[in-house]
Amino acid sequence: MRKFFLLVIVLFYSCNSNKEDAYFKDIKENDVALAPPAPGDWLYDRDEKGQSFEKFMKSKHIIPTKEANIIYLKPIGSFTALQTKQIELTREYLQIYFQLDTKILETASNNIIPAHARRIGREEQEELLAGYILDSVLKKDKPLNRIAVMGLTELDLFPSPSWNYVFGLASYTQKIGVSSIYRLQDEKLTEANFNLFLSRLLKVSSHELGHMFGLAHCIEANCVMNGTNSIPETDEHSIRLCSNCQKKINSGLKYDNKKRLNELAAYFKRNNLMRELQLMKSDLASTRF
Repeated sequence: MRKFFLLVIVLFYSCNSNKEDAYFKDIKENDVALAPPAPGDWLYDRDEKGQSFEKFMKSKHIIPTKEANIIYLKPIGSFTALQTKQIELTREYLQIYFQLDTKILETASNNIIPAHARRIGREEQEELLAGYILDSVLKKDKPLNRIAVMGLTELDLFPSPSWNYVFGLASYTQKIGVSSIYRLQDEKLTEANFNLFLSRLLKVSSHELGHMFGLAHCIEANCVMNGTNSIPETDEHSIRLCSNCQKKINSGLKYDNKKRLNELAAYFKRNNLMRELQLMKSDLASTRF
C-alpha cells in the first residue's frame, strides 16, 4: 500500500511538471525577438550575457516560505491623489503578477533623506541617492513576513555622483529596491495620461521586483526584464514576461499559470489597458489548459 501511494505521488508531480513545461513551450510562440539595439538603447554599449534557465536555477534567489511571503511597497514623499491611486493599482497588479500578498506600508516623508544623499540634477530637479534609500531606509524596514520591500518615490533617483538618473535600483541579496515615478509621468499626472503612466509604473515596479526574485536582464525577447535607458525605450518594451523569464519565476513561486493569466487579463480590462490585455489573451489562446 505504501509503495502504491508513493507511485501516485511520483506520477502526480511528473504530470504536473509536464503540464508546466507544455505551458512555457506553448507561450514561446508569442515571444517577440529584440530588434538590434540603436544608439542610446540599453544594449547598444553593454555586453550583457543573458541568463539561461539553468543559470538561474544555479543562482541564489528567494523562494517564499511561511515566514517570508509578503511583498511590501514603501511610499516615500508627498503624493497627489492620482499618484496615490496609481500606487494602490500597482499594489494590486504586483499581487496578481507574483501571486503573493502585497501590502502598502505607511508613507514616509522625504525629510528622512539627509542633505548628503540629495542633489540638484542637470534639469534643476531634486534627486535622491538610490543607494542611500536601499541601505539606510528600506534595509532597516522589516515588516512581518517580508519577502521583499520596494520603495516608491515621487522625486528623481540617481545611483552615484558620476551617473545621471535611474528609474530604479534593487539589491538581489537584501531583497529591497526603489523605483521613482518622477520620469514616468513626464510633467504632470492627469486623468488624460493616467493609463500611459500607470503602464510605465507597472513595468518598472515588476522589473525591479523581478531582480529581487533573481531575474537578470533579458536579452532574448521583448520582455519586461529588458534593460532600459529612456522612457521611449521603456514604452517599446513589453509589460509581459517572456516564456523563459516566466519559467524562471514560476520555478520558485509555483503559482497556477492559468489563474495568473486570467487575473492579469481581468486587471488590464478593468483599467482599460488594451494593449496589455491583448498580450494576456494571446498567451491564454496559445495554451493547452
